[in-house]
Amino acid sequence: MTDTIHIFTDGGSRGNPGPGASAFVATRDHSLRPSKRNILYKRAELRGRCTNNEAEYGAVIMALVWAHSRGHDKLVIHSDSQLIVRQIRGEYRVKAPTLRPLYERVMGLLRGVIWKAVQHPREHPWISLCDEMVNEILDARRR
Repeated sequence: MTDTIHIFTDGGSRGNPGPGASAFVATRDHSLRPSKRNILYKRAELRGRCTNNEAEYGAVIMALVWAHSRGHDKLVIHSDSQLIVRQIRGEYRVKAPTLRPLYERVMGLLRGVIWKAVQHPREHPWISLCDEMVNEILDARRR
């Protein structure tokens, strides 16, 4: 495929560690005025007990598995997690033993893909949408 797909991700846990969830939105649009009609796919999942960083990695993995299954090979990964973005770009080492297998899974899924990773403030509209999805699924779990 030739179109660049933008993947916006977020993950979080209530407590650190605590019940966690991950979410992503895939789109061809990366504007600051997102339109739901431009969403190719979106998904949120409970993670079980995890840290915030594990939930963030879970969102990236979930998105990359989806992109791989659809044959998308040009991706821009957008996240509000400085740690995740800088680790996958190779700017930070992966020190936490719990993050190492998640990092390795991400890097394996990125093999053969043209990609870049970009960090945004959590107020970015697409990141905010992912955050809402994370909170909705965590709130529904409590009910």
